[in-house]
Amino acid sequence: MHPLSHFEMRSDDLRATMKLRALVADLQLRSQVLDKDIHDEEQRTSIFDTASVAYPILARNLRVRRDNLLATIKVLESRLAETEMAA
Repeated sequence: MHPLSHFEMRSDDLRATMKLRALVADLQLRSQVLDKDIHDEEQRTSIFDTASVAYPILARNLRVRRDNLLATIKVLESRLAETEMAA
């Protein structure tokens, strides 16, 4: 095996980076779908105040899911940035 130059990436690294980008894009899309579902549920019930006792449980649960996805996206994007910096 010959050493790689500073500007070359191994094909495994490139493949991993591409998979990570695809995962982030997919999670972002899912987050947008959850945003739409939250909006639809709030419109259906006409309750928009998250502090209200009457705020729909479905919308509350969807918000938690969306927030978890956004946190995951943030971690993956930082890992992606580290991967690109190393390359």
